[in-house]
Amino acid sequence: MEVRVENGGSYEVGKSGWGKSLPVPSIQEIVINHGVKEQILEKIKAAVAAFFELPFQEKKKYAKAENETEGYGQNFVVSEHQKLDWSDMIYLLTLPSQNRNFKFWPLFTREASEEYSREMQKIAEELQANFSVLMGLKRDGLKRLQGGELKQGIRKNYYPICSRPDLVLGCSPHSDGTSFTLLLQDDDVPGLQIKHNEAWVPVKPIPNSLVVNIGDATEIQSNGMYKSIEHRAIINEKKPRISIATFLFPDDEQEIGPVETMIDDQNHPKLYRNIKHVDYVREMFSRKMEGKAHSTQFMKLHDK
Repeated sequence: MEVRVENGGSYEVGKSGWGKSLPVPSIQEIVINHGVKEQILEKIKAAVAAFFELPFQEKKKYAKAENETEGYGQNFVVSEHQKLDWSDMIYLLTLPSQNRNFKFWPLFTREASEEYSREMQKIAEELQANFSVLMGLKRDGLKRLQGGELKQGIRKNYYPICSRPDLVLGCSPHSDGTSFTLLLQDDDVPGLQIKHNEAWVPVKPIPNSLVVNIGDATEIQSNGMYKSIEHRAIINEKKPRISIATFLFPDDEQEIGPVETMIDDQNHPKLYRNIKHVDYVREMFSRKMEGKAHSTQFMKLHDK
């Protein structure tokens, strides 16, 4: 599996170049040669497109309930007067398999979703093992600290066209409260932007690649060494766009905080407090998405 870094260069996960001295940038990485068959990628894209082509009354059958995250409908809606994102989405809890609630899984999308979920988990396990090494742990170090296998959820997004794309956003600026997020983009329609040096930088789609975003949980566990990335989605006035985001995160009851190997009282003091992951997520969902600060800032012990 090869990782391309947005500011140039590449390295192979699991090879000798992946070590603690590697200057990992605070922007997202693009994974190519990931081993996922093109057929599986095209199958999930087709299933997602077919779902969002359904009449609204059909899609409403999969609607989420109030105060729930799973199902069809938007998240982070905290006020009736809030300006909503220009997007349609459905979110599914996919792993562990016993957490699946098939009332939210349209039957014609089930096979594609299950195949895609399995492949994303394989990539996530390799990422987790290598970040363990980066943090001075054994390959299974983060897995043990996080209570076993990473949990997984998949959000399928549809961004319709808009005649005034300058007035709306497909997804408001935020960072993800995950360990990692794997994003499959639309090959033909760009829309993802990341914040780098206080400017919004477009991420041009590379066919059959996956964008890897470091999430807030990894930033916290690495004591700020590996930053989560603030990102947003913009709208196209001529073509609709789809994307598929796979979220990998610790067990709900698992406490997250800086790992001991990333703390040095003299040079790298502990920057974040410890918190159960479920409490962290609840805090996130209680706030409107307003950039990265809405997620990690309340976790900091020191103002730096």
